[in-house]
Formats: sequence, structure tokens, C-alpha cells
Amino acid sequence: MDILLNVLKDKKINGEITISGSKSESNRLLILQNLFPEISIENLSDSDDSVHMQHALSTQDELVDIGHAGTAMRFLTSYFAVQENRETVLTGSERMQNRPIEILVNALKDLGANITYEAKGGYPPIRIIGKKLIKDKVQINGNVSSQYISSLLLISSKLEKGLEIELIGKITSVPYIKMTLSLLTQLGIDNKFEGNFITVYPKKSIHKQTVVVESDWSSASYFYSIIALSEIGSEIQLTAYKKESLQGDSCLAEIYNHFGVETTFNQNSIILKKIKKSNTSSLDINLKNAPDIAQTIAVTCFAERISCNLTGLHTLKIKETDRLVALHDELTKLGASIKVSDESLHLEVSTKINVNVSIKTYNDHRMAMAFAPLALRVPIQILDAEVVTKSYQKFWDDMQQLGIKIDNI
Repeated sequence: MDILLNVLKDKKINGEITISGSKSESNRLLILQNLFPEISIENLSDSDDSVHMQHALSTQDELVDIGHAGTAMRFLTSYFAVQENRETVLTGSERMQNRPIEILVNALKDLGANITYEAKGGYPPIRIIGKKLIKDKVQINGNVSSQYISSLLLISSKLEKGLEIELIGKITSVPYIKMTLSLLTQLGIDNKFEGNFITVYPKKSIHKQTVVVESDWSSASYFYSIIALSEIGSEIQLTAYKKESLQGDSCLAEIYNHFGVETTFNQNSIILKKIKKSNTSSLDINLKNAPDIAQTIAVTCFAERISCNLTGLHTLKIKETDRLVALHDELTKLGASIKVSDESLHLEVSTKINVNVSIKTYNDHRMAMAFAPLALRVPIQILDAEVVTKSYQKFWDDMQQLGIKIDNI
């Protein structure tokens, strides 16, 4: 499905949007729920990734296909490794079969797991024969995807002696590691994170409890962008959010002050309001703890004719697509002057925005949603727009609710 977003005649935006639960929290909790059936979950994410995760955890089939769901691939690798006497072949889309898994597999093998590659070494599909893991210490690089580390943490309390993880070198994406540990703490699973060592203690069972998932901050980023590009006085209320968030992307509230967006926290929601014009000085920020919002910020800066230097983006190379290259190519088509490296993005002040450009999405939900707010500036076409369902089923409906006209092309 390809769509055309038409320019809003009225740039004064007002609306109220309900966003489903965080995909990051939901997928962690789904693994934990299968390890500890005492858990009930409310406000679960309706994303494709979480749907794939639920299916994978409920099926008894040997072949488990998780499509484009990278989080599911990483978390399930560890989960199936400890499912004693169960044999599973874990696979995914063509892109997923070219996303590395070797670092996590090697860590699990060091713990005694039985995992082999079905095709190309270091990449899915992988064959996992579940067994009891006896060892309780492992090393893994700290600058790799935090999902590898969280994958190990999620199964740690079910190991006989728990698990001590030594993170080698510089540690990135710390908020996502802390999210996992905070959920363990909330469930009554003891753990500690000191220096480069994380320890999770064994736990056989937990008290029966219900966990309410906070709404997804990454999804909120697109509405921050919309308000940033709208007229002063525009506002959107988003539910359900809390000030003390486990999600690293909650740094949006501070970052978007640069664009004149004020965030007000209520009991169960936030209000985003455009209170002044954007600061025209360059936005220089290290996003190592929140790389998923880089695309949104880059597009906002381009639309507002602000330069930016975004660093800490090395994990974007191994997402649904190489997001840095994709950003470079699509923003260049729109008239941007942009340079990217393996871990950074530099955008110059733009002088124009080309109209009726077709944005390729590369099977990446965030490419589609990050570019959508440009409809407040120029007509823009989004190719394969249905890709948004990976994380946000109702995104286009919510865009129309705010008054943005969408036509199929």
C-alpha cells in the first residue's frame, strides 16, 4: 500500500491519541510470563513484533518464524535454549536472516547451550536444542545491541545458580538494560548492576501479580515531531505515560524543548504543546541510549531548517535496514545536505524541501512514521505504508484523526 499525505491547510493541531503498550516492555514481559505463569499483563503492545512473540511462545511447532521481529529473534534464542528437551528452528524474514546473532549465540554456548546454524554461520536460521544450563558466569561485549544482554538477563533467574554477566569495554544502550532489570525487580527477582558486572539471582517462583505496560515512547516521538512542525498553541494529549519511565526514549521530553515543545505530565498522560518557535542553533546530541528516535529527530531538524549532529548510532546499521544509509538516501531526495558514518549523522541547514517525493521504507516501520510529519510542510508519498504495523497498528488512523488527509496511490 502506497499513500499520499496531503499538506494540512490548518497548521493548528489539536487532538487526543491513545498509544498501545511499549513493544520493548511487552516483549520482555511475554518471555517472563512464560517463565513465571504467575504474571498477568495489561496494556500489551498490539505491534506485529509482539503478535509474533505471542505466537512463538504458544506454538509447539519445531519451525518458528518471527518475520521481521528482531526483538523476538534475540529474546527467543535464549528462551528456547533453556526449554529442556525441546528442539526449535528459529527463523525470520530475508532481512532477519542477514542480521547477526553470533554474539548472543556464542554467549549462550559459553553457558552450555546447544545451538547450531542452519545456513550461514553467525546468522539465522538457528537450530536450538533446549537443555539445562549449569554455568553461571558469562562475558559479552558491552557495546553490542542491548537486546543480546537483555535476552540473557530474562532467562537468568531460571538458571540453577542465576547468572553473572561481565560486560567487556564501553557499555551502550544502558536504559534498555536497566528496563529489563527494573522489570525483574518489579517481579521480585533480585539483581544488581555494579560497574561492568550484572548479577541476577535464581528464583523458582514469584507472587501472583498484574503488570501494566506503559505506552510506547518511541511511538510518541512522531507526535513530538508533528507538534514541533505545527503552529504555536497546537497540542496533543497522549495516553498512557508516566514521568518515571523505564524507557530510554522518554528523553524526548527534554530533547524537543529545542523545537519549542513543552511536555506536561498528568496522572496517566502527557500533553505536548508548541509554546515557541524552534531554537535555530544546531542540535548536537549523543543518542547511544535512545537510537530509535534518531530518524524522527533528523526529519524534524530537516523540516525546521536546523542543522544537527547525531552520534551514538552504531546499532542502527543492523536494524530492519541500515537506517543511517536509508536516512541519507531519502533525506537527500527531499533536498537535504547530509553525511553519515557508521555511527553518526550530520545534517546541514536546508534551504528547500522538494515536493511529492516518494519515501522508500525498506521494510522499516520507523522510516514510514518518521517522515509522515513532513505533511505539515509538503505533500509526501510513503511507499509500503502498511509497514507501520510492526510497532503501531493504528498509526495512519491516528494521523487522520489529527486532520492529515491520506489518499491511496
